[in-house]
Amino acid sequence: MKGVRLSQHPLGSRQQLAVTYRAIEDLKPNSSNPRLHSKKQVEQIANSIATFGFNVPLLVNDELRVLAGHGRLQAAKMLGMGEVPTISVNHLSEAQATAFMIADDRLTEISKWDEKLLAEQLKFLTEAELDFSVDVTGFLVPEVDLLLEALTPAPKGDTDPADVVPDRDQACRSVGLATSGC
Repeated sequence: MKGVRLSQHPLGSRQQLAVTYRAIEDLKPNSSNPRLHSKKQVEQIANSIATFGFNVPLLVNDELRVLAGHGRLQAAKMLGMGEVPTISVNHLSEAQATAFMIADDRLTEISKWDEKLLAEQLKFLTEAELDFSVDVTGFLVPEVDLLLEALTPAPKGDTDPADVVPDRDQACRSVGLATSGC
């Protein structure tokens, strides 16, 4: 953290965080939140919550304005939940809270996947006896298939006929054209 002394930083205070369950109607979505959640994404979040539980609390300020977890809040409403876990981050100034709200979304967004490790984890899930669908991870089945396919490269020497490009004369003959007119 270039240029920041610990004594000036929120970590210097070593604030204890506590999870508090709050009624959904008491929480205020932040109308200034620039992050948008599609209906499909909210449905995926709801599916995740229904499968695994509400494991990531919403972050709120002292006025119960949501700083992080807007999609989870929408999903909880969709599921008909009455209350959700929250963590109050009232040690942040208004500017820090705004910056945190943006950073929380952006810093996750710019991460990258280790596709080999991801494929290995998805392979484990596809081979396990699950009581839920692998797509609850947010990856669609075709995406999972492509990732798994990359784990086992095609054997050398075996050429897929679909990958063979015929020469011009052979291609013309296959569609019934004389090679001179093709």
